[in-house]
Amino acid sequence: MVGGQWVQHPGGEVEYEVHITNPFDPVTEGIPDFKMRSEQYYMHVDPSNVVLATTTFSGEHIPWIKDCIMPVTWKRVYGKGRVFYNHARPRCADFSVPECLEMTKRGLLWASK
Repeated sequence: MVGGQWVQHPGGEVEYEVHITNPFDPVTEGIPDFKMRSEQYYMHVDPSNVVLATTTFSGEHIPWIKDCIMPVTWKRVYGKGRVFYNHARPRCADFSVPECLEMTKRGLLWASK
């Protein structure tokens, strides 16, 4: 239903870049790429997700995932419902990044319609 399953977060809390891949979607429109210091999740994801943002693993902590591009924000329809996923953890530090906070607010509004 959610569109993804967490596998692990190599290196724990690390700095990484979030790349907006769908700049014309209402959830991401006008939001530039940005940096996060949080857990960079390695996940299994549903290919039918509408991916809005990705991150690329450096391979520093697990060499075989070097240059792996992982979706970090997506939306999808499930039955008659809407699902929004964002990589941010529910803690203040993640939402102190303005781009992350704005994307989360917009995504929740989209899902609530």
